[in-house]
This record gives sequence, structure tokens and C-alpha cells, in this order.
Amino acid sequence: MTDRKTVLISGGNRGIGAAAGKAFMEAGWNVSLGMRSPALPDWADPDTVQVAAYDATDPASPDAWAATALQKFGRIDAIVANAGIMVRKSAVEATDEEFASLIEVNVNGPRRLVKACWEQLAASGEGRVVIVASLSGKRVKSAISGAYSVSKFAALGLSHAIRHAGFDKGIRATAICPGFVATDMGLPLASGTPTDALTQPEDIASSILHVVNLPNRASVSEFWVNCLLDDSY
Repeated sequence: MTDRKTVLISGGNRGIGAAAGKAFMEAGWNVSLGMRSPALPDWADPDTVQVAAYDATDPASPDAWAATALQKFGRIDAIVANAGIMVRKSAVEATDEEFASLIEVNVNGPRRLVKACWEQLAASGEGRVVIVASLSGKRVKSAISGAYSVSKFAALGLSHAIRHAGFDKGIRATAICPGFVATDMGLPLASGTPTDALTQPEDIASSILHVVNLPNRASVSEFWVNCLLDDSY
């Protein structure tokens, strides 16, 4: 099925990752969903959707996942690095272990995944990388979000670094920066906002699909999505 483009999406079991997987499938892509406990979603066409074991903390996991995707689909055209964690503590309160885990999952995980797929992304001259960062990577909203924000500032920087590294190869990288999203992670943080007023996972999925489908000449480095009237970034 090498005539269809293929996207790898980490954290594909729920929330933004699952919504993005469904959107790409419906748009005619092959989809490989990376998750710790692989289980094919009920919406997935098994001919065009694959689930693969992926652990952002395991340095060997990206290479194994990329090999699995190539075996089934024969190519890799895009990466959506969506897997992430949150520690609700200030940069001072977070333990060394908690801070290290934020950097490992939110920054090193995407970096290693992109590295594992780099040659494939460059092969077509139109490779795409999306780092699901956060508006917490644009400003520190509160003390309790401080440690998480540091990791997302780094994730945003990673996206720009990948953009520079791959630009001459036709690889375009975009940081998607959502505010509050109605996911398992986002809902507890937005207790004052009705759920139906929050940005939905499907909104982020359509944003990701949009920037991935743009031509090389229309590079978007950052894409901000917010349900609230927030400060300027």
C-alpha cells in the first residue's frame, strides 16, 4: 500500500492521538498508532490502521515502531508526536525524578521518534513532523504549571530545531499549541469552563491534518489553538 501516505501518531489510544488517527484514516492515510498497550480502536479499518507498542521512555521503542510501520505500509511520511505527561507542581516543588520524567517523555520521546524516522521522512521530499506542544510552551500560566511548562518550552524549541534540521530535505515541522482540551489530562485543569466550551480533541486533529497537508512552500512553524481569550504570546 505504498501509494498511500503513512503517519505515525504517538499516544494514539485516546484523546488527541485517537482523534488524529481517525481523522487521518478518513482522509485516506495509512495510520500507525503507538501506545503502551496496543489495542485496535473500534473505528479503525485494520487494512489501513495499525497499532504498535510504543513507550516514550524506552530508547529502543521508536526504532522498533518505525520498523513495524515500514513492514506493513512500506513508507513513513509524517510523525505526530502526541504522547505526553503532566506533573502539576511548580519548578521548585517538583522532585528531580518528576522533572526528569517530564523532559524524558515530553522532549526526548519526540526527538527519538523523529530521529528513528528521519530517513523515511526525507525520502519523499515532503516529510512532516508535528510536535503536540501546548500554550504552556508559550507562557507560564501559573506556578503549579511551572514544571510542565518548562518541558513544553523545550518541546516547542525541539520543533523549531527539527524544522531547521530538515528544511533543506523538504521536512516541515510544526508545533501545535493547544490550550485547554476536553481530554483526560485537560478536563481536571479547566474546572471553571463547561466541557462543551473547551477545545475538543477533534478540533486539534483537524488542525494537525491541515498543517500536514500544506505544501512545502506554506510552512507553519507554530499553530496556536485556544478556547479562551488569553494573553498574547
